[in-house]
Amino acid sequence: MIDKNSTKEEVLDMVRQDVNALQYVSIELRGDKNFVLTAVKQDGRALYYASSQLRADRDVVMAAIKQNGCALAYASWELRADREVVMVTVKRNGYALQYAYDKLRGDKDVVMAAVKQCGLALEYAGEKLRADREVVFEAIKHWGGALEYVSQELIIEMAQRGAESMRQEGENEQ
Repeated sequence: MIDKNSTKEEVLDMVRQDVNALQYVSIELRGDKNFVLTAVKQDGRALYYASSQLRADRDVVMAAIKQNGCALAYASWELRADREVVMVTVKRNGYALQYAYDKLRGDKDVVMAAVKQCGLALEYAGEKLRADREVVFEAIKHWGGALEYVSQELIIEMAQRGAESMRQEGENEQ
């Protein structure tokens, strides 16, 4: 059990067993950059318990997302809106696109990186990109279930083209 007399090493041992042990750590340790860096390198989700200052620290956040891309959820809004941080994240875990700032969910390069890693990331792409053929086909290539998140506009267009193609094939056979 963690208490006020626990050493940093004892606390880190507890974190190795259960990241949620950090909720019992002193405010002082949650703001200690070296301690938090060590913790997030073991489990990126430890970022959740870091001080708000450290959740806005690029070094700490990058270490956390390299260990677990979903740690982006606990980063400051400024870093969730940072294109470089988000690109590093979605290249490792495309599904983490859901934690990116809305503007980046509409950035084609960011979304392409995400769907190449995880087709399911299409669910979190901006509406315009869910209607973009290149993005959609890349997502479907990696996960067929991504069809569920394709914009209605593109589905209707594809159905119309398919129907037209079938009609032309039928005329050519006659």
